[in-house]
Amino acid sequence: MGRTGHTRVLIIDNHPLFCAGLVSCLEKHNKFNVVGITDKTETAIKIAEKENPAFVIMEIFPGKENGMDLISKLKSINPEITILVISINEERFYSERVLRLGARGYIMKTASCELVMEAIFTVLGGKVYLSENERERIFLALTDENNRGIKDWPLSIQKLSNRELEVFMLIGKGYSTIEIASRLSLSTKTIDTHKEHIKLKLHCGTSHELRQQAIKWSNHSF
Repeated sequence: MGRTGHTRVLIIDNHPLFCAGLVSCLEKHNKFNVVGITDKTETAIKIAEKENPAFVIMEIFPGKENGMDLISKLKSINPEITILVISINEERFYSERVLRLGARGYIMKTASCELVMEAIFTVLGGKVYLSENERERIFLALTDENNRGIKDWPLSIQKLSNRELEVFMLIGKGYSTIEIASRLSLSTKTIDTHKEHIKLKLHCGTSHELRQQAIKWSNHSF
């Protein structure tokens, strides 16, 4: 486990087959030492504290947990840690968000082993990795050259806080207020407050419209 000179890696994901494939990609380069694989945020924190990995490869929604909160926690343990998000979730909805939290890159799970390794070496080299399409989208958004008058969902979604985004995602998956409250360990009153904030930010006049938009967004975010 403790190979000198190898980058210590923590993998956070809930798909064993994907993790095995990722480990196989890493082993081909003989530059990495995987010190832990988990899908639980608490376990990931314990591994980070004990094993001191220099590099984390993670899904932002490993199982039922919110990995976006974990990014900040990992950075608080070690501000120098490098984090690459590899996710099934569409990057145009999450890339800017995870970069603001401290991750160095975002790549989709549909990418080839070669492209994943390119992303890994890019972020370990101190640079940011995003797909060419995502870099272009962000550039157009920043320079205000994207199509005016057309609702840009990625820009609208960026207005939501991490918790609001999580609630919005669960609405889109068909969960009721009570179910969302139970899943997130919050009160129904708090969930209703989040819903009202989301409606304001996404310009939804009614709860029905909010649900319809959440379902539509959910169908296009994977």
